[in-house]
Amino acid sequence: MTTKDGAKRGTTRRGALATLAGGAAAASLPLWARYTHAQSAEPIRIGFQVHRTGIGAAYGRWYDRTTQAVVEKINAEGGINGRPVEIIAEDDGTDPKRGAEVVEKFANQHGCDIAFGTLFSHVVIGSAPRAGELKLPYFVVSEGHHVASGMLNRYTLQPGITDVKSQVQAMAPYVAGNLGKKVTMIFPDFAFGHDHRDYFTDAIEAQGGQVLAHIAIPPTETSFTKYFPKIPRDTEVLYHVMVGPAVLTFVKELGEFFGPSAPALFGFIDSLEAVDIASPGLEFLEGSYFWEGNPRYAQSDQTIYDKAYREAVGVDGNGASVSDPKDVSTYAHMFGCWETLYVVKAGMEAAGYQAPADRGKLIEAVEAMTEMPEGYAHPQGAKLFNGKTHQVFGHQYISQVKDGRLVRVHTTSIDDGAYPDEVDYTKHPL
Repeated sequence: MTTKDGAKRGTTRRGALATLAGGAAAASLPLWARYTHAQSAEPIRIGFQVHRTGIGAAYGRWYDRTTQAVVEKINAEGGINGRPVEIIAEDDGTDPKRGAEVVEKFANQHGCDIAFGTLFSHVVIGSAPRAGELKLPYFVVSEGHHVASGMLNRYTLQPGITDVKSQVQAMAPYVAGNLGKKVTMIFPDFAFGHDHRDYFTDAIEAQGGQVLAHIAIPPTETSFTKYFPKIPRDTEVLYHVMVGPAVLTFVKELGEFFGPSAPALFGFIDSLEAVDIASPGLEFLEGSYFWEGNPRYAQSDQTIYDKAYREAVGVDGNGASVSDPKDVSTYAHMFGCWETLYVVKAGMEAAGYQAPADRGKLIEAVEAMTEMPEGYAHPQGAKLFNGKTHQVFGHQYISQVKDGRLVRVHTTSIDDGAYPDEVDYTKHPL
């Protein structure tokens, strides 16, 4: 990572190899010896707000596995500022009210240094105000545009995963140029889906396209066939992004409704996260396209960083658990937990973080970051952090289903997803 004054922070490609070797050496030492140089023997306590239950449970399970894996690696490398990292997890039920209560527990009951991990946008929006009031740094792994839009506060940051506005802006030229310009959108009826509705509509219109219909579906819906007759007959591209436990039902019913006469399909992989593409009834997806935040299947040009990351989190080349091929990961999103905690590590070390009194210094240190090179700390790809908006920008991937696998066919540039600043959090008080 690079600060705005040009000083290097965190991992470079060459430094990553040295860090990995150093981590192996540190791991050979007894625990007490790894942290003897720290000013405090107390662990860095990270409150992990995890969706163990509710509609985000599949994501929560893999966010948890990824978080445990990256903390194990960071601790093997000597921790943060010579102190071990401890994860304190609380289930928020994928519920905004409960999310705010969890944030308060982290600050007042558990004595956490920061809070981390939230995915679903309505939970972030419900929790972030309390984090700001408590002056508890809140590192979310969400994708919603709520951080960069300016609706939250200086204590809320999204430095490990890109947001929907950036994603759809980068995708729209490919959709318009290769699939069609008359689009119908199907999306969940809450903040995340509304971001897709608003920002993709603008993005496709900028490409000379048109959204013929917006079809919003309650996120707790269990059957979808009744919504499909609303799709206009002259639709050229059906844009779908669904979340929750009924996503397999959604894509199966979509195939049953259209049969062989479906328009071109462009989906966000959210519609198939944690779902095996080889599941019976999904054969109609052959040839269709998906956005992926991180390609589920190991590609022919797989990097050493993706290989090491897969091994660490226990995911095979098909994107499933190495211990159970039917347990499919949320690979397109969970890398954000890995990368965010490495940002936290770099920020705390740049700030000389020792105690909650240094939380403001941590925020300022992260705001000073800019370039995040691809490496062991950032296996999804290089990124650029905007300290004013608290949002990271990175590469997006378009994959096509070929022979029952997702094969990457297009990679966007970081600039493809850039947009003008809508806020400057650095001007907000700490």
